[in-house]
Amino acid sequence: MSARLLSGKASGVYSSNSSSEETLVRNLLPGLPMQLGDQRASGNVEDRRGMGGMVGGGLGIGGIVIALVAYFLGVDPAVVSDVTQQVASGRGQETREVPRGAPSDEQGQFASKVLGSTEEVWSKVFASSRSRYRPPTLVLYDGQVRSACGMGQSAMGPFYCPGDEKLYLDLAFFRDLQRRFGAPGDFAQAYVIAHEVGHHVQKQTGAFQKMEAARTRPQAEQHRISVRMELQADCYAGVWGHHAGAMKQLDPGDIAEALNAASAIGDDRLQKQAQGRVVPEAFTHGSSEQRVRWFKRGLDSGRPQDCDTFSSASL
Repeated sequence: MSARLLSGKASGVYSSNSSSEETLVRNLLPGLPMQLGDQRASGNVEDRRGMGGMVGGGLGIGGIVIALVAYFLGVDPAVVSDVTQQVASGRGQETREVPRGAPSDEQGQFASKVLGSTEEVWSKVFASSRSRYRPPTLVLYDGQVRSACGMGQSAMGPFYCPGDEKLYLDLAFFRDLQRRFGAPGDFAQAYVIAHEVGHHVQKQTGAFQKMEAARTRPQAEQHRISVRMELQADCYAGVWGHHAGAMKQLDPGDIAEALNAASAIGDDRLQKQAQGRVVPEAFTHGSSEQRVRWFKRGLDSGRPQDCDTFSSASL
C-alpha cells in the first residue's frame, strides 16, 4: 500500500470542502480507455499466477507495509501480522521457473504497460537531478504469495516490499476496486500500480528510513508517519499521471477515474463502511479529501519536490 506535502492550500491544488470533492468526481464522466497502444511493455514482470506461494525471506519493514495495506482493505492488521510470520510454513517450495517478461493476456499486458510508463517517467525525473532510477519488479500472483517481507494474501490488496524492491498485485483486486469500492476504469487501476511504484521511489530516496525509525514509537506516532508515507505515494502517483498526460496517454475521463479511486479508499470512508464511525487517530493512509488533494497536487505540478509530506505542518 505498501512509497510529503506542503502546508496549507497551495495555488492550483485541488482541495474539497464538505461534499465538493464527491460532486466533482461524480460530474466527470468516464472517458475513453488509456492510450497505451504504443507504450512499451515492461519486461520487469514475474508472472506467478497459478503457482501458489513462492520462496521468500525474513520479515522486516515490509511486513509493516503489508499490514497497512490490510487496513486499507478492512482486514484486521493483527491477523495480517500472524500471516506475515508464516514465511517458513510447512508448504513445499515451488520449484517451477517463474515466467519473466510482459505477459500475453490482456490484463497482464495492461499492468506491464503501465509499469513501463512509470519506468519512463521516473527514469527521466531521476535523470533531471543527475540520479539513476532503479526500476522495481512487478509480481503478478493469485491467492497468496511469498516475498522478502513475508507472506502476502489477496485480501491485503497490492503491496510493495522494500526488501526485494518488488510490487505484488493480484489482478482480482481490480474487480474489488470496481465492485467494492465503486472505482471503475483503467486509469483507476493504473493509479493503484503507480501508488505502489511511489513506495519504490520512497525506497530510493530514503523515506522508508522514517518508517523503520517509527517501529519503536507509540502506535499513534506510527499511524501519523504511515499517513505521510501513503499521501506521498499518492502524490508521486500524481507526478506520474502528469507526465503520462504529457505523453498523450490520458484524457479528462481518466483523471476522473483516478480521483474517484483516491476518494473511495480514504480511511474515513473505509472506516465508515466497516464500523459506522470515523476514528481519525487510527488513520494509516489519510482521509478521502487528503488522498484526492495530494494526488491532484502531484498531477498538477509533475514535480516530486511538491510531495514533501514530512515537512508539512498540515496535510
